[in-house]
Amino acid sequence: MKKSVLTRYRVMAYVTAVLLILLTVGVIGKRLLDLDGFDTFTTVVGIAHGWLYLLYLIFAFDLGTKAKMPVARLLWVLLAGTVPTAAFFVERRVTREVEPLILKEATPSPATV
Repeated sequence: MKKSVLTRYRVMAYVTAVLLILLTVGVIGKRLLDLDGFDTFTTVVGIAHGWLYLLYLIFAFDLGTKAKMPVARLLWVLLAGTVPTAAFFVERRVTREVEPLILKEATPSPATV
């Protein structure tokens, strides 16, 4: 597996998580605090999060299949983009699990040297 697969996933995990936090703040401002101007903010951030979450799903699925993750773990990774702040924690854990696989694949075996 190439490092770029992990990098794409990590970028989208952070982007998705930040947008979801902003969306949560926007919904709180719009619905609970009844603040003016949050209608447009919530709409724009919601649309951006929706489209970028689709990219996140594609990249996370790609990473999960290449890393041969169990189905339950892959589902948790895919759903992490729907829970505010969960993507930060899941991304860190996935990175710790996948980086050794990338290093192992990148290191030439003694038989080929």
